[in-house]
Amino acid sequence: MLGGLVLILLGANFLTDGASSLAKRLKVSDLVIGLTVVAFGTSAPELSVSISSALKGSADIAIGNVVGSNMFNTLMIVGCTAFFAPIIVTKNTLLKEIPLCILSAVALLAICNDTLLDSQPLDMMSRTDGIVLLLFFIIFMVYTFSIAREHQNEEAEEVKQMSLWLSFIYIIGGLAALVFGGNIFVDGATGIARWMGVSESVIGLTLVAGGTSLPELATSVVAALKKSPEMAIGNVVGSNLFNIFLVLGSAATISPLHLIGITNFDLISLVVACILLWLFGVFYKQRTITRLEGAILVACYVAYTGMLIYMS
Repeated sequence: MLGGLVLILLGANFLTDGASSLAKRLKVSDLVIGLTVVAFGTSAPELSVSISSALKGSADIAIGNVVGSNMFNTLMIVGCTAFFAPIIVTKNTLLKEIPLCILSAVALLAICNDTLLDSQPLDMMSRTDGIVLLLFFIIFMVYTFSIAREHQNEEAEEVKQMSLWLSFIYIIGGLAALVFGGNIFVDGATGIARWMGVSESVIGLTLVAGGTSLPELATSVVAALKKSPEMAIGNVVGSNLFNIFLVLGSAATISPLHLIGITNFDLISLVVACILLWLFGVFYKQRTITRLEGAILVACYVAYTGMLIYMS
C-alpha cells in the first residue's frame, strides 16, 4: 500500500508538471492551467484509487476514499492549518463556495439512500448518478472560471516550461505511475482490511483517505507557515468538490458502486463537518477560523475515527 501511495503521489506531480508545461507551449494562459491541470493534479490520487477500486469491485474503498478524504480535508487539514495560524475566510468563500460544499455532501447523502428514499432493495450509485455528478462538476468549473476572470492578475501563477519531448515523458510516466500505483494501493488496502479483520469501508475512510489527502495537507500547512493560511480553505473546498463531482462521478459512470459498509453515519458526518466549517467562519470572530476552532475541528475528526473503529 505504501509503495502504491508513493507511485500515486509521484505520478500526480509528474503528470501535473508535464501537462502544465505542454499547455504553456500551446499558449494556454497560466490562469486556465491553474484552474484545470493543477487543480486536477491535487485530486489525481483520489481519482486513481477510486477508479481502480470501482473496476476491482471494491465500491466501499471507492466511496470511502472520497467521503474519508473530504472529512480529513474539512476537519483535519483546516484544523491543523488554523492551529498554526488563524484562517481568514473571504466573503465569497463563505457565501458561495462553502455552501456549495455543503450542497455536494447533501447531494451525495441523497444519491446513496435508494432504500430509504426510493424503496429499492440496495443502496447504490448508478451510472445515471455518476453522470449527474459529472454535470455538476461542469457547472462548478464554469462558475470557477467566471470568478477567476475577475481576479486574473491576482490568481495567475507562473508555469515552469520544459522541452516538448520531456513534457510527453512526464505525462506518460505520470499516468503510468497513477494507474499502476492505484492498482497496487487498492490491493494493499484490501489486504490490510482482511488481515485486520475490519471492513474495506473502514480502511477506505481512514488509511486510504488519509494517504490520498497528503498533498492537500502538505500544501495547506506550508501555506500557513508562509503566513498565507487562507489558501487552506480554497484547497479544501476545491478538493472536496472535485472529489464528489469528478472523482465519484467518474467512478460511478465507469462502474456502478454498491454501498455495503458506507453508512448514513459517514455521510451525515460529512454534511455536519461542512456545516461546522461554515458556522466557524460565520460566528465568534467573524470570517476567521481561530486556533481554538481549529483544535475543535481536529478533535471532531479524532472522535469520528474513534467511532468508526468502535463500530467496526
